[in-house]
Amino acid sequence: MHVELVEAKRRGQIRDFVALPARIRRDHRGWVPPLRSEESRFLDSRKNLAHAYCTHVPVLAYRDGRAVGRIVGIVNHRYNEHRGEKTARFAQLECVEDREIAQALLGYVESWARKLEMTRIVGPLGFTDQDPEGLLVEGFDEEPALASNQNREYLVRFLEAAGYVKEVDYVVYRVPVPATTPAFYRKISARIRAQGTCSLLEFESRRALKRHIHPILQLMNETFRDLPGYSRLDDAEIRDLARRFLPIIDPRFVKIVTAGGDVVGFIIGIPNFNDGLRRANGRLFPFGWLAILRAAKRSRRLDLLLGGISEAHRGRGLDVLLGEAMIDSAREAGFTHLDSHHELESNYRMRREMERLGGTVYKRYRVFAKPLT
Repeated sequence: MHVELVEAKRRGQIRDFVALPARIRRDHRGWVPPLRSEESRFLDSRKNLAHAYCTHVPVLAYRDGRAVGRIVGIVNHRYNEHRGEKTARFAQLECVEDREIAQALLGYVESWARKLEMTRIVGPLGFTDQDPEGLLVEGFDEEPALASNQNREYLVRFLEAAGYVKEVDYVVYRVPVPATTPAFYRKISARIRAQGTCSLLEFESRRALKRHIHPILQLMNETFRDLPGYSRLDDAEIRDLARRFLPIIDPRFVKIVTAGGDVVGFIIGIPNFNDGLRRANGRLFPFGWLAILRAAKRSRRLDLLLGGISEAHRGRGLDVLLGEAMIDSAREAGFTHLDSHHELESNYRMRREMERLGGTVYKRYRVFAKPLT
């Protein structure tokens, strides 16, 4: 049957774009609808500051007048200039189980990218590192974490059939919260505290945390700069990110290490609130926010959202100091396990730490690539 591709520009088309995943995946086991406000913000140049340095095209596939697929093509010029590349990206690929539709969507974005003189395409990658990255290739029925893709296996098959191959994998660990913190963690932490060169900061209120958010995100810029696909945030984007995420952060699960008054390490966890998102059906208002808040309080899983240590302070045990504090807080709050979020497959130091704590890989995400020449 004929598939019509349309660049989503009108209000009704944007509504179709945002609503499509919930419609075609409502029977997907473990499906968690994303917040519609965040989905809309992704395409809104007034709200998504990354549009200032990115070119993009949102595309919808229609069949018999009904939306059956979507994709966004992106060129992040800031990233390409920094890396000396001509790389396009695709994001938010979604379609019914029909290879023809996936091929048509991917082909449209590939042609669009060639016209912009791009030589390769990678994805799923969004405008910035704060957007979901990679497709699940293992753990299709596992619960997702915040800012993570959730997809069925057939999308992976469709990409491979279209000539896409592995660019990089991210692994996700499920880590049990131990009844007592391991002795080797206590020993290393005690040694670091005795040295007196670093201080651990913990928080009980958002007011106390607020002034540290900007330094944390500045450090993220430093520690993430060499990660695949990472695009440095400017001051305006850092302020915007802090404004958006501070209200949903529980200060108990933010740990900071300072040295000489500067933030040199951090870790941020967030209670998983998937059940609340399901009850809210992707809508914050009028009562969706209440369902999300209640779900976060009942959750037994803590998702590790972000973490980093400045290059000058790596290898000194600060990861253990942060990890001990997070484990203690998670245990006190009644969490039974942690989700590590994305760990680069080749980040063996961090992976060893996860495994020393009894963690096992239970999800794997893959970023795919294809030459366009």
